[in-house]
Amino acid sequence: MELALLLLLVGMLTVMVALFLVVGVGNMMIRFANKFLPAEVVTKAKKSVPNARTTIPANTMAAIVSAVSTVTQGKGTVVNVQKV
Repeated sequence: MELALLLLLVGMLTVMVALFLVVGVGNMMIRFANKFLPAEVVTKAKKSVPNARTTIPANTMAAIVSAVSTVTQGKGTVVNVQKV
C-alpha cells in the first residue's frame, strides 16, 4: 500500500513539473516572438463600388420595390439598394 501511494505521488509530481515546464517555455516563446519578431501589416485595397442602380437589373429592382411596398403596406420606400 505504501509503495502504491509513493508511486502515485511521484507520478503526479512528475506530471505537474512537466506541465509547468511546457507552459513556462510556451509563454517565454510567445513573449520572445512578440518582442523581437514584428507582426505583418496586411492592408486591404478598397474596391471601388460601382453605381448600385446600374448593376441591378430593372426586373429585380421592381421586385424589391414591390416586396417593400407589400410588407410595409405602402408606407415604405426604397431609397438605395447595395450589394453586400
